[in-house]
Amino acid sequence: MDSNDKRLAALRRLLAEAHEKLGLKLGFRLWDGSSVPAGWPADGLAIAIADPGVLAALIRKPKLDTLLNLHITDRIAIRNGSIFDLAAARPDGKVGKLARNIPKGAVFDVVRRFVFAPGKAEAAIGHRKGDEIARDGAPATNKANIAYHYDVSNDFYRLFLDEEMVYTCAYFTEDHGDLARAQRDKLDMICRKLRLKPGDRFLDIGCGWGALVCHAARHYGVEAHGVTLAEEQLALAREKVEKLGLQGKVTLHLKDFTQMEGEFDKISSIGMFEHVGIRNHPSYFQAVNRLLRPRGLYLHHCISRRAKKTEKAFNKMPAEYRALVRYIFPGGELDHLGMSIANLERHGFEIHDVEGWREHYQRTTRLWWERLEANKAKAEVEIGPERTRMWLLYLAGCSLAFERGGALVNQTLVSKRRKGPSGLPLTRVDLYRD
Repeated sequence: MDSNDKRLAALRRLLAEAHEKLGLKLGFRLWDGSSVPAGWPADGLAIAIADPGVLAALIRKPKLDTLLNLHITDRIAIRNGSIFDLAAARPDGKVGKLARNIPKGAVFDVVRRFVFAPGKAEAAIGHRKGDEIARDGAPATNKANIAYHYDVSNDFYRLFLDEEMVYTCAYFTEDHGDLARAQRDKLDMICRKLRLKPGDRFLDIGCGWGALVCHAARHYGVEAHGVTLAEEQLALAREKVEKLGLQGKVTLHLKDFTQMEGEFDKISSIGMFEHVGIRNHPSYFQAVNRLLRPRGLYLHHCISRRAKKTEKAFNKMPAEYRALVRYIFPGGELDHLGMSIANLERHGFEIHDVEGWREHYQRTTRLWWERLEANKAKAEVEIGPERTRMWLLYLAGCSLAFERGGALVNQTLVSKRRKGPSGLPLTRVDLYRD
């Protein structure tokens, strides 16, 4: 038996032990065409390992980043299923505890045989930011970070977003899977929460492709202003404004919102705050306060993480979070709900309403994933196979994180604090009237 055969035999033994001891509901396909367990159905859920270098890479650098690189470059792949199927097939019980039953000799045998295995041990991805986590808050840095994520291509985003190109959490008024309807309902709920009315000067921070400002101008009669740093988004949004005949009612600005001037009756920030960075929160809220008239309303919509026992523990960046920043959202940073509320109060706002939309975002990201998966071939032409796999993994991972409660999203309605009555209704009932 030559060294290659011995490697394969050692790996098959280890995978067979893992399959039994962990109670796995999936199989493995190896580069020589064999399966573990032997005779695993050809159409069964399986993890495919493309070459011996995969094991070498994982042994030399056993980190999540290595695993992600290997998946994105298609050297570790899911066959006959998706990441959602893989998540559903996870072992019953704690994996770490179950793994103790795997014979250490089988593990050592694989390590010693594969650590110097031939083949490419390191995976390389052309589209990533590496460890450049830029959070200095400078307008130029913010613009570069936003361009990395949003200026991929409008045609790419069309492959999975709704017709209005809304790239934030949808709102499901009942159990349904109509993304376009849920996004329309979201836009309307934002306008209702802000109690928009004809004549209001309304500012949307991070206006994207202009869906909210156009909706507010058309249906609520406001003078709408949108500000963004994404040039491709802005170009398409301006086309939309012209197509709808909203010139004079909607004005779009390409600048950092902290450079905006004037006073607004209502302000929204829907899914933009995640890009700010915790160290820049004071300047962010100071700018919102400066732009908002006294007793004006601000709707703060952002993704967050659960608070930890201490801020020091919260500020530690888990591997999954670091990967998200590295590959998808450079400069991004999530706070927790308590931090947002404290910052809002410190910077002159009164809290009126907080609503959790976690399960709404779980549905939204799942629908986005399904649409992108259905258009996978087109996406690969548009942005390449590796980046397509990266985005599919990102959307699926987000959906699972929201489903399990690892990620949260909240809408917080506040006013610019002044003594006396707020002017808001005493209950939420007006939000749900037709």
